[in-house]
Amino acid sequence: MGAAPADPAEKLLSRQVAVSWRRRAAGTVVFTNGIFDVLHRGHVALLVAARAEGDQLIVGLNTDASARRLKGPERPLNKAGDRAYVLGGLGCVDAVVLFDEDTPAELIAALEPDVLVKGADYGPGQIVGADVVEKRGGRVVRVPLEAGYSTTGLIAKVRGGAA
Repeated sequence: MGAAPADPAEKLLSRQVAVSWRRRAAGTVVFTNGIFDVLHRGHVALLVAARAEGDQLIVGLNTDASARRLKGPERPLNKAGDRAYVLGGLGCVDAVVLFDEDTPAELIAALEPDVLVKGADYGPGQIVGADVVEKRGGRVVRVPLEAGYSTTGLIAKVRGGAA
C-alpha cells in the first residue's frame, strides 16, 4: 500500500475497494476482525501480533448494527466511523473494512486472505472463515490473549465506579 495515509480515515475502505486493494496487495495479506469498541492493550497486542504474520493487515470491523446484535442494545459505545478511525491510526493496520453481518464469513470469502488471525479464546473449530482460508492453502493463527484486558471488563469497571 506504500506510505501510510496522513489521515487515518483513508484506511477505511468499502468492501468493493477492499477486495480490489487485496488483489493488488504485495506479499502476505493477514485478516482479523472484531468490534474494537473501546480500544485497549489487549486489542493492540492482537493487532500487532496479526500484522507480524504477514506484510499487510486488513481489519474487518463490525458495523454498529452488527455490534448491537452481538453485544446488546447498549453497545457499541463508539460509532463504527470512530472505531475505524482509531484503528486506522495504528501503524500495524493497513486497511479497515466494515461488515454488517453477524460473522465475517462473506468478507473473508471475498478478501481471500493468506492468514486469518483470531484470539486464542476461539477454539480451532470456532474460527469463522478458517475453512475458506485453509482450503486456499492459507494459515489460521490463534494469538494468546493479554490477561485482564476486555472491553466488557472495562465497561463494568467504569459503571461500578472502580478506579
